[in-house]
Amino acid sequence: MNKITVLKYILLCLIVSQSLFAQTSKPKKSKYNIVVAQDGSGNYKTVQEAFDAVPKLKSERTVIFVKNGTYKEVVTLETDKNNITLIGEDVEKVIITYDNYSSKINPVTNKGYGTSNSSTCFIIGTGFYAKNITFENASGPVGQALAINIQGDKAIFQNCKFLGFQDTMYGADGRQYFRDCYIEGSTDFIFGSSTTFFDNCTLHTKGGSAITAASTKEYVNFGYVFSNCKITGTGSHITTLGRPWRPYAAVVFINTEMSDAIKPAGWNNWGKVENEATARYSEYNSSGIGAYPNERVSWIKKLTANQAKLYKVKNVLKTTYSNPPFVDNWNPNKVIDLYK
Repeated sequence: MNKITVLKYILLCLIVSQSLFAQTSKPKKSKYNIVVAQDGSGNYKTVQEAFDAVPKLKSERTVIFVKNGTYKEVVTLETDKNNITLIGEDVEKVIITYDNYSSKINPVTNKGYGTSNSSTCFIIGTGFYAKNITFENASGPVGQALAINIQGDKAIFQNCKFLGFQDTMYGADGRQYFRDCYIEGSTDFIFGSSTTFFDNCTLHTKGGSAITAASTKEYVNFGYVFSNCKITGTGSHITTLGRPWRPYAAVVFINTEMSDAIKPAGWNNWGKVENEATARYSEYNSSGIGAYPNERVSWIKKLTANQAKLYKVKNVLKTTYSNPPFVDNWNPNKVIDLYK
């Protein structure tokens, strides 16, 4: 083999190797549209900046990844920012937190924030999905102080934590699904009018009048449904399962393990005997020390096995909150399955 032939062979080998390197080293397309990182290694340093960057009225889903960090900010997802997915790196290390509360003075209005405006996070857009995120109101036991205010329909939370005291979580007219979440608080820490399915969640009470304060509309079939959940607490006989913020409050606990944090009576009429005739409170197969099957108030309903079958995810969430409602067969698991 002469020198020219050898050089041609070497050149050919270099071309082939470069081609193979280019193919194997070509960067893969990221599964995230936006990355949030406090250290500047992402597209934005705050969650709010990421939300603001999403085009309005976008139909396809936008996926935002949040790197570990404590993000002290009030976050608002506007009404025209739909189908947003927010995924945290680690639920214990991705914390969205702030410390507003009802009586705290808002420097813009020179008045108290009020309950609904005290929230750390406002979800108004439709189709929101959060995974591995902690939402916190860090103001402490100072009265009403929301960690999250959910106004948009079809909101989903998976493996998320919600930390606060009074009024930790508020849901307005709409549907929500919580799977494998941890929610803690004191008085009425889950409240509002929403139709919400809590699937395999832990509720941790720090005491107060009730865990739930539902204000379900009369025409709505389902309010709060707790299925295969667990209730823990900081003491014995420190709270009830619910009290009706509005007369037709609807709350059911199915296959839920209850600690002795629950009072034997279980439920409260909010000081109005007439609420006992309208509130739709029920239990099925409650277990644990706090179940007290023979000591519950007489005006709640104990479901049969057949009645309990109605409280399935697909049945509870298939109908809109509109008046009159219509069936759109919303199934939150279709969204969750995209991010396994």
